[in-house]
Amino acid sequence: MKTYPCQCGNTLYFANSLCLKCQRPVGFLSDAQVLSSCDIDEQGRWIANVNGNAYRPCSNYTDNNICNWLNPVDSSEGLCPSCQLTDTIPDLSKPDNLKLWFNMEQAKRHLLYTLYKLGLPVIGKRQTPHGMSFRFLEDEVEEDLYNHELTVQNTVLTGHSNGVITINLKEAEESKRMAMRELMNERYRTLIGHFRHESGHYYWDVLVKDSTHLNAFRALFGDERQDYKQSLERYYAEGPDLQWQQNCISAYASMHPWEDWAETWAHYLHMVDTLETANEYDTSLENRLLTNPLRTEQPHTASYNEKSFDTLIDDWDKLTNLLNALNRSMGMDDAYPFVINSRTREKLHFIHLLVRQV
Repeated sequence: MKTYPCQCGNTLYFANSLCLKCQRPVGFLSDAQVLSSCDIDEQGRWIANVNGNAYRPCSNYTDNNICNWLNPVDSSEGLCPSCQLTDTIPDLSKPDNLKLWFNMEQAKRHLLYTLYKLGLPVIGKRQTPHGMSFRFLEDEVEEDLYNHELTVQNTVLTGHSNGVITINLKEAEESKRMAMRELMNERYRTLIGHFRHESGHYYWDVLVKDSTHLNAFRALFGDERQDYKQSLERYYAEGPDLQWQQNCISAYASMHPWEDWAETWAHYLHMVDTLETANEYDTSLENRLLTNPLRTEQPHTASYNEKSFDTLIDDWDKLTNLLNALNRSMGMDDAYPFVINSRTREKLHFIHLLVRQV
């Protein structure tokens, strides 16, 4: 992810809503897709310093302080394009839920940034029934007044269905997410990872389903027509496929072709976003600056070819080796506890070319 300069010369980050040096308000311009410091004129309009255009903050910016996106001043929408995609928010009468909702929206905005940079269609259900939306729900609990214990009555399952991405609110609370990671014996579980994974299910419908790419998908990932429920039950009863390390990016990816796709899709988004960040900080390895796969040129140009994919994989391999070594030096878990085998490389290549054809 890129950083942005304030008018005063300070560095601004994607989540900023204020420049800590000059105290100018900061917002992400929903039309220009850049972060900008602003000056507020006598009419209350936010004048972006990057282009001089007038904006106003998303209503979730002014009312709840959980968003930092701006709409053009003449827009009829109160919510920004990101917040418009949220269909259901948590119960704000509960004291901790505002912070958890903020975490959810921040992760969603991070996802959308990458999707926009890749030139992928981001269309909400307000525009079409085939668009995407997000629901942030929490488990329903009941209190035993005699024993003063809480019992879960209805568990919210994180998942995707017909464009609706549902994320369990406890994934936005680090302690609960880490507990779930240990329970599920996972080496990696993050909030942005959930958003990237579930978006993969949505984009399978958009890019692969009923397309000319379906046979190529099945050759790489398997036949998605196999019973999903049976595959899920078998996975949790018997564990992952014994050969998953030779064929998939993760154990869970071996559960069903749809999950293999979603896991691989999420890893592709991990790669391009992290490499853009490394490039933004002028990271060089072996005397070469790491490339930025999210550069602003149109992704359909000839520069996105076989050579660009080889560079992407090579840079990612070098960068993750460094990241893991740094984490180990600090006594921490590997930042990227995965191995890209030859089969996964083929799957990533398929996604790489597919994204560039949108």
